[in-house]
Amino acid sequence: MGNPMKIRAANKDGVTEVKALISHEMETGQRKDANGAIVPAWFITELVAKHGDKVVLAAEFGSSVSKNPYLAFKFKGGAKGEKVVVSWKDNKGDSRTDEAVIG
Repeated sequence: MGNPMKIRAANKDGVTEVKALISHEMETGQRKDANGAIVPAWFITELVAKHGDKVVLAAEFGSSVSKNPYLAFKFKGGAKGEKVVVSWKDNKGDSRTDEAVIG
């Protein structure tokens, strides 16, 4: 399991804005280490954000996304005290799920 994400969610005028900082190395598979060996590809392949049972964001990532990606998005709905859950999976089978309370 990866390191925890930093997630913030705030509702204003019926729109919830979510900001997430995802902790992941995101290797492309094209970089070489100090010995000249290729560092294997290791990156997030899919990400899903949910509010309750509703998917509010679904994304497919690839090797071109930077290390520790930052993601910000908005959706209609949500209320203070409710939760937003963000989950990801990577190409090595690792996954992580974290949540934030809407403020």
